[in-house]
Amino acid sequence: MKKKLYQWVFFRLMGWKIAGALDPNIKKCVMIVVPHTSWHDFYLGVLTRGIVDLDMNFVAKKELFVFPFNYYFKWMGGAALNRKKQSNKVEAIADIFDEQEVFRLAIAPEGTRKKVGTWKTGFYYIAQRAKVPIVPVAFDYGKREVRFFEPFYPTGQFEKDMAYLQNLYQGVWGREAKNSYTPDSD
Repeated sequence: MKKKLYQWVFFRLMGWKIAGALDPNIKKCVMIVVPHTSWHDFYLGVLTRGIVDLDMNFVAKKELFVFPFNYYFKWMGGAALNRKKQSNKVEAIADIFDEQEVFRLAIAPEGTRKKVGTWKTGFYYIAQRAKVPIVPVAFDYGKREVRFFEPFYPTGQFEKDMAYLQNLYQGVWGREAKNSYTPDSD
């Protein structure tokens, strides 16, 4: 019933579509969602997750996972990150992959909703350390489309890999078009 409601809101009411798919056999991955220009991206992601009907996750500081909010955050796919246990966030998040049977981590590599020309690179190193693919996802408000690209496995050639990933988002527009990702716009 909930999936039907999500489909009606997403497809009929909002006029969006989904292009591509997330292979359900990929149980662990880092999903990079670009561009991230508005708080509206949150419910767009929630609706997409409900339609695709696969678990998708996020990490947040463990201090947020206190009663009664802990139940909601866990239900939404949240995992508590103990930043005091290890000072290296990449290692701490990669350890979560080791602990979970299914963990599809959604990250906005821009790190903010403001205009950026350089991505934060933690997602790349998390995927590399956890030995999981990166699944690029575009929230293209220009085409009213959520697009799933093919999984990409980091090769260790950082600059080449980043250029490939960033190139996927050419011509993709966020809700706040002026804040959409374009390389080197800082």
